[in-house]
Amino acid sequence: MTGASLGLRSLSYGSLQQQLQNGSLLPTQSPPVTVRKPAKMSLSGSREKERILVRVCKFAGRRKVGMLLLLIASVAVLSSNSVLWKDENGSASPDSGMGFTDQVLSFVNPGRLTLDNVRQPFILETDTEFDTTRRSVHESGNLDFSKEFTDPIQNFVNSDRLSINNDKDPDLPAKEPKPDNNTSSMQKSVTTNNVTGLSAPMLPSTPHPCESFSFPPPLADKKRTGPRPCPVCYVPVEHAVLLMPPSPSPSPLLKSLSYISEVNLIANESNGGSVFGGHPSFQERIESFNIKESMTVHCGFAKGMKPGQGTGFDIDETDLLEMEECHDVVVASAIFGNYDIMQQPKNVSDYAKRHACFYMFVDEETETYIKNSSGSVNTKRVGLWRVVVVRNLPYVDARRNGKVPKLLLHRLFPNARFSLWIDGKLELAVDPYQVLERFLWRKNYTFAISRHYKRFDVFEEAEANKAAGKYDNASIDFQIEFYKKEGLTHYSPSKLPITSDVPEGCVIIKEHIPITNLFTCLWFNEVDRFTSRDQISFSTVRDKLMSRVNWTINMFMDCERRNFVVQAYHRDLLEQRKVLTASIFPPPSEATNEPPRKTVPDTRAPPSRKLPPKIPARRGRDKRSGSRRHHPRSAMGKESN
Repeated sequence: MTGASLGLRSLSYGSLQQQLQNGSLLPTQSPPVTVRKPAKMSLSGSREKERILVRVCKFAGRRKVGMLLLLIASVAVLSSNSVLWKDENGSASPDSGMGFTDQVLSFVNPGRLTLDNVRQPFILETDTEFDTTRRSVHESGNLDFSKEFTDPIQNFVNSDRLSINNDKDPDLPAKEPKPDNNTSSMQKSVTTNNVTGLSAPMLPSTPHPCESFSFPPPLADKKRTGPRPCPVCYVPVEHAVLLMPPSPSPSPLLKSLSYISEVNLIANESNGGSVFGGHPSFQERIESFNIKESMTVHCGFAKGMKPGQGTGFDIDETDLLEMEECHDVVVASAIFGNYDIMQQPKNVSDYAKRHACFYMFVDEETETYIKNSSGSVNTKRVGLWRVVVVRNLPYVDARRNGKVPKLLLHRLFPNARFSLWIDGKLELAVDPYQVLERFLWRKNYTFAISRHYKRFDVFEEAEANKAAGKYDNASIDFQIEFYKKEGLTHYSPSKLPITSDVPEGCVIIKEHIPITNLFTCLWFNEVDRFTSRDQISFSTVRDKLMSRVNWTINMFMDCERRNFVVQAYHRDLLEQRKVLTASIFPPPSEATNEPPRKTVPDTRAPPSRKLPPKIPARRGRDKRSGSRRHHPRSAMGKESN
C-alpha cells in the first residue's frame, strides 16, 4: 500500500480506487477524486507519541503516580455512572406512586433496613393538649413528629407526607391531595377502626412478616408441666417505631372524660370505698356505666385539684413536672412495703432509652432499702428506672396501694399516648415498642391483657383466692354475691369471642384514649369498693362496657406474656428459700494458712450417728405371708382353723 492510498475512504462493497481501475465509474458521473496527502510530520509524530508513552509507563511504575492515575480513572467512571443514573430516574414519572409502594414493602420486610432502599413514607405525631381543669383530651392539628427524630431511621421522613382527613372535627385542617389525571383513580381515603384516615394511594395488600407465623408444637417434657413461655413473632424495633399510629385511635361514643375532685371532701363510709376514691354511691356507680359522649366519673385522687398534690399518693412537684413531659410511651412499675426486688429491663433499644419513660413508684420503706443495699444517697435513678417516692399512701394494704399506678397511669401521666404496666416482681425482657406493636398496633387494639393460664371462670378464681388466703373470705363472698345479683354467670363457650373472664393482671398494655381511661377508672372503683383482687372485678366492668359500645379487649395467651417478661419470686419467698438452702447446704469453712497440728491418734470408737431406721427387704417367704395376712379371705380361714 502506498502513501496515497491512506487517504482513500473505503466503501461497503469495495474501494473507490478499485472501481476507477475497473472502469465501472465514468468521469462524467462524479467529480474528480482528490487524493489527500499525508502530513509531513505524521511519521515523526507517531515516534513522539511512542516516546511519551514510554515515559508515562516509566513514571506509572512509581507508586504515587500510579495511585494518582488510578484515582483519576475511578472518578471518571463514577461520574459517568451518576449521569446515566440521573437520566434513568428522570425518565420515570414522579407521580407514578411506585416509590411509595417500595417504601411500604420495605417497612414490612423483616430484613435489615438500609438508607439506600428505605425512605419512610410517613411518621406523623399528634400534639395533644390536655385541659388540667377537666382532664379531657383535645386533638390539635399539628401532626408533625419529624422534629423529634434524630436517628437515621427517623430521618427517612422528608417529603413523603400524608395528610389527615377528619370529617368529625372541623378544627383539624384537612389537606387535599393535588389532583392528577393519571393517578386520581388510585387515590382514596382509607379509614380503619382505630387509625385516623390517611389520604394515600390504594396499594396492594402486603402481608405482615408475622402473618404466616404459627406456634410450634409444645415440647414433650413430663418434668415441667406448669406454665411456660411460648414463641412470639416480633418485628424489629425500627419497624415497630414506624408502625406506631400517627394519631390517637378513635374512642367509640365517649369523646370527653373528666374526673370528680373536691378540695374539702367529707368522708362517707356508708357508701363504701375510701376518701381517695371519693366514696361514690351505688347510684353514681350505676350511672358511670351509662356511656355518653361527655362524662364525669370518680377516678381516684378525689380530694384535691391535681393528682399527687394533697390527694393521697402524694408526689414531689419536681417529679410531677417531669412526669408531664412524657409524651410518647411510659413503662411503669411499683414496689410498696419492700415487697419485691427491683428488676432492671433488658434488651431495650437505644431509641426506647431516649424516647420512652421508665418509672418505678416506691414508698419510703422501699426507698430506705434501696439506699442501704446500693450505698447511694441519690436514688432518683436506679439503672433504667426513674424512681419516684410516694408519700401519704391512701391505703394500709401495700397491694391495694399498687393498684393506683397500675390502673390510673393516665392520671399520673396526662400527656402519654401509650403505657406498659408490669408488676414489681417482673423483669421486662423485650423492647417496649415491640410489645406495643405486637399486642396493640398490629390488630388495632387499644387495650391488651393476658388471660389466666389455668382459670377462666370468676367463681373458680374466687375460690382459689379463698383457698390461698389472698383476702378475707367473707369479703370475697360478698363481692361474688353482689355480682351474681347483677347477672354474673359462669364462663361458657357462649361468650365467645371472649376467651376468658379471668385475667393475669400483672401486665397491662394500653393506649390512653377516653374509652380505655374510663374502663380503668371504673375497674379501680370496684377495687376501691370491694376487695383488692382485681381479677374478680375485671369481667364485670368489661362486660358492662362492651354491652354498650363497640369496643373489645385483646386477651392474649399467658404463655405470650411470659415471653416478654420474666417472673421472679416475692421478697419473702426468696428469703425463705435462702434460709432453707443455708440449712441444707451450710457454707464451707474458711481455709487458714496455719500448718496442721500433730495430734495423738484417738483409739476410741467414733460416735454413732443416728440414722433413720432402714426397713429390711422382705424375703420370698415374708412377702407371701404378708400378702396372705392382709388378704381378708386368708384371715378368715386362719380364724376358722
